[in-house]
Amino acid sequence: MTTPVCTLASQPTPYPSFSAYVRTRGTVLMRTARSLTANPCDAEDLLQTALAKTYMAWDRIEDHRALDGYVRRALVNTRTSQWRKRKVDEFACEELPETEEVPAADPAEAQALRDAMWRAVTRLPDRQRAMVVLRYYEDLSEVQTAELLGVSVGTVKSAVSRALGKLRDDPELTPVR
Repeated sequence: MTTPVCTLASQPTPYPSFSAYVRTRGTVLMRTARSLTANPCDAEDLLQTALAKTYMAWDRIEDHRALDGYVRRALVNTRTSQWRKRKVDEFACEELPETEEVPAADPAEAQALRDAMWRAVTRLPDRQRAMVVLRYYEDLSEVQTAELLGVSVGTVKSAVSRALGKLRDDPELTPVR
């Protein structure tokens, strides 16, 4: 007669509702775990760890209707802990690789580009210019821009898209090849 490696595995679970939950929601939870990792094997490990944490807290969870949210939070927290603990491999080598010298950006060229960009923005129609300035210079969201200008979010999206197209086509901003 052989003895199971895990003696608890041969005993019925003290929480039959946990087993039922895992049977019914396992596929959905695996899909969530899979979306958090690039590797299917890592997703299985992640889900297993999150379910183990959930099992340990099973009697403390008051609202079993909110279990999906609890397990999803455990998945995300576990995944975050994993990548924080991720070991970075370093390899010693005989010679250091040569670094490529990247010339420092010329401040005059950077200023000239900023000036050209601003001139191109001022050539936009008033409404498009206002939306571009609010979205990218003032860093407002589409919703905030729409509220401020009294238009719909869709209007902001389409006007900004047309304005960016005009800026892309502006001859003063086209790089010289």
